[in-house]
Amino acid sequence: MDFALTEIQQMVKDTAARFADEELKPKAAEFDQSHEHPQEACRALGELGFMGITVPEEYGGAGLDYICYVLALSEISRGDASVGVIMSVNNSLYCFPVMTFGSEEQKKNFLVPVASGQTEGCFGLTEAGAGSDPSAMRTTAVLDGDEWVLNGEKKFITNGNVSGYAVIAAVTDKEAGYKGISSFIVDLENTPGFSVGRVEEKLGIRASGTAELVFEDARIPKGNLLGEPGDGLKQMLTTLDSGRIGIGSQALGIGRAVLEEAIVYANEREQFGKPISAFQAIQWKLADMATALDASELLLFKAAWMEDNHKHFEKQAAMAKMFASDSAMNAAIEGVQILGGYGYSQEYPMERHMRDAKITQIYEGTNEIMRLVIARNLLKGK
Repeated sequence: MDFALTEIQQMVKDTAARFADEELKPKAAEFDQSHEHPQEACRALGELGFMGITVPEEYGGAGLDYICYVLALSEISRGDASVGVIMSVNNSLYCFPVMTFGSEEQKKNFLVPVASGQTEGCFGLTEAGAGSDPSAMRTTAVLDGDEWVLNGEKKFITNGNVSGYAVIAAVTDKEAGYKGISSFIVDLENTPGFSVGRVEEKLGIRASGTAELVFEDARIPKGNLLGEPGDGLKQMLTTLDSGRIGIGSQALGIGRAVLEEAIVYANEREQFGKPISAFQAIQWKLADMATALDASELLLFKAAWMEDNHKHFEKQAAMAKMFASDSAMNAAIEGVQILGGYGYSQEYPMERHMRDAKITQIYEGTNEIMRLVIARNLLKGK
């Protein structure tokens, strides 16, 4: 067993870390306050190959492995968690299903622009009444000649207000239950009947748009069906497994930012004639943070390695996402505590990290659902 990074993996990590420190951290507070989509940063990430890390170069990506994905995404999220989730959704929730289930023609037409970072992609599964339970989905797709007609609304869609393309789940056979759900690629900029609805005002990751997607007799070509009719749920669940590695990496990056800033503050802040880092109460908080974050990284590396090697990784992805997000949230709470009043003030970024960390316990499967996924695999002997 070798824990050393390859030369390429180390280069990816160093490049991402430099970009986070020089381009993202100085602007993160401004983006958080303005809620502005960081388009310039996203285009720069595309030039670095980070918006389609595991996508082969012939389709606009970097052709790297999932370990590189974890390394790059955690560093980018350390710089700005909003940019991190934009990158995660682009890679995991749009590029992955198109690359995995799309035809050669679909990859050339719909993968290249997103993997190369020319525009963003998004993933439309969640609805107002269908979150953890996709069987309650109401969005429908009806075949009419050479076109599918989409009707319905998708909720809480990351990148939804800025994306050029989307993978959308819809019911194509109401009588077939779970087996009646199909997936479609939608060119959002050239589909009459599509509109962006409400854009959410959120607690955290506020530079990342979270929008409602509205389809009213929206017509898309018959050839935009992803895979076969009825394959949608299976495709979505596989996609979410990969996506959970991304969200775990985002959480890891947030936790790393918390730990770095807590150490700096603890060494500078003095009480009773010494830096507060000299007190055991502070040391223990830092030690617990560091241990949990290192453990999170190892869980993420294992899940990424299993995905790279085409092994069943559903359990490992759920474990990594659950543990990393819980660790990030715990670290952020303690980080605020270490900074005291300053931790609660917007003068320091710690309060932003706490707001950003919370969502990682919720999206792409709540941590309660993660525990169900883990238990189901354990009971099946996987």
